[in-house]
Amino acid sequence: MSGLLAAALTAYVWSAHGAKPGVLLLLGLALGVALFHSRFGFTSAWRQLVAVGNGTGLRAHALLLGTTATLFALFIGTKTGLFGSVPAPSGGPLGLGLLIGSFLFAVGMQLGGACASGTLFAVGSGQTSIVLTLGGFIGGATLAAWQFDLWKDLPSLEPVVMADHIGWFGSWAVTILVLAAIVLVSRRVQARRNPPPIGPVPSARGAAARVLRGSWPLAVGALALAVLGAGVLLVSGGAWGVTSAFSLWGAELVRALGGHPESWSWWQQPGNKEMLAGPVLADKTSLTDIGIMIGAAVAAALGGTWTLHRGVPWRTATAAVLGGVLMGIGARFAGGCNIGAYLAGIASGSLHGWVWGAFALLGTWAGLKLRPLFGLGNPKPGDGVC
Repeated sequence: MSGLLAAALTAYVWSAHGAKPGVLLLLGLALGVALFHSRFGFTSAWRQLVAVGNGTGLRAHALLLGTTATLFALFIGTKTGLFGSVPAPSGGPLGLGLLIGSFLFAVGMQLGGACASGTLFAVGSGQTSIVLTLGGFIGGATLAAWQFDLWKDLPSLEPVVMADHIGWFGSWAVTILVLAAIVLVSRRVQARRNPPPIGPVPSARGAAARVLRGSWPLAVGALALAVLGAGVLLVSGGAWGVTSAFSLWGAELVRALGGHPESWSWWQQPGNKEMLAGPVLADKTSLTDIGIMIGAAVAAALGGTWTLHRGVPWRTATAAVLGGVLMGIGARFAGGCNIGAYLAGIASGSLHGWVWGAFALLGTWAGLKLRPLFGLGNPKPGDGVC
């Protein structure tokens, strides 16, 4: 069923809106497959790192970031794009909104059980509690857009993109060196703390079966996501993002209920105004988001693991909604999520990506303190796996 939906939607988007949106939807479908089959996450990786010092997930992030930075430097530096697009870096301002937003986002990740990309692929694979997280996410992003006038003037500095000062090769070299240092430090910390290993994920036997049915090694997932994310840059001219679509979907819901989101200051900003005026299925981020959910459903069906979970405990449901709201607000304040700010920012050589990551680690620590209040567990040094 999910495969038929993917084929039908791709055919419709391609015929109604053209090849470029059609390719973006296909990239989203592939991202969903890669995310699900590799179980590539940010929430669990940071939880394992902060709680018990297991840096396995963080090192997978470094591979994703380094590979993406390499491809970004190549494509942006040479102005190589498709469909007439000219790839541009994702630079963001350095300000109070970034600090508050990334912190809130990380707290929300730990309560909601998933990050932005993780929410999408978890919903596609049938995880009911994460549907609640997605609902809260859309609500929080819509609330922040509605109240844009309250926070738009938070103090900030202009974006700092390293390539503007030391060129694309210099920017790439600095990024790779910092990532290599992070990998080295994480290995030493892990060796000293001796945390429990990450639990195994069920996997099909045989190389061909494993490609189709999963699971994939984290390193394979990181490389696949880097290539597909660079594909989004090539096709659209902008980096892969997730959360701007949530504000759009919320605005469309408000409009369907008789509201007028077009009067909000957020939707009068350049770029945002055009997004709201256009069809959802022509919006770059909506296409990749929808593609991720359907692609994850296809991957889960291929792996025989798609199931609709029922009976979510009320405390888990409360945490899911609250976490989603915090992520939606945080993403708007910070100008992006773990994909649009952290991944795209660092890969673009923008300092705001590194700041986002640092304050997200602080938010992860705070989120771990709050999880037990909602009956959610944290990894412990004595666990068999984490």
